[in-house]
Amino acid sequence: MQIAESRTGKTIVIDGVALPDMLDEAMIRAVVHGFYDAIRKDDLIGPIFAAHIPDADWPRHLDKMSDFWSATLLRTDRYDGRPLPPHLSLDGLGEAHFRRWLLLFRQAVRRLCPPEVAQLFVNRALRIAHSFRLAIAFHHGEDTISIAPISEEEIRVD
Repeated sequence: MQIAESRTGKTIVIDGVALPDMLDEAMIRAVVHGFYDAIRKDDLIGPIFAAHIPDADWPRHLDKMSDFWSATLLRTDRYDGRPLPPHLSLDGLGEAHFRRWLLLFRQAVRRLCPPEVAQLFVNRALRIAHSFRLAIAFHHGEDTISIAPISEEEIRVD
């Protein structure tokens, strides 16, 4: 496996794993588009996205999410947003939504990426989901002590 180098020539390490050079902008874009295609068709979380992102805004949203994942995994500086605030305003966003999000995301990356790249995406998504779950609970004044991370083994079709 060849290892990706950042623009500074240093090896990119994500969650203690050297980033394979096969992960590039094209793969990130394919993941984002494939994932959100599935999201938009999903009975549980599709309506949430439909209520908050008009059809005309989807190209911009997909570009923003591609920038987010590029910054997250390739360490680019393309994303300058704050992903949490829009999620804090969503009423009723709960455990089932995060589990479905993780399931659809894992299915997309496994379908579109080599296994070692898919695992990097999944590991990062698990961390993001936990962080968001904690922040949303805190924002609503709920107890965060009992919120355990969702493990990959817990992501399944019910």
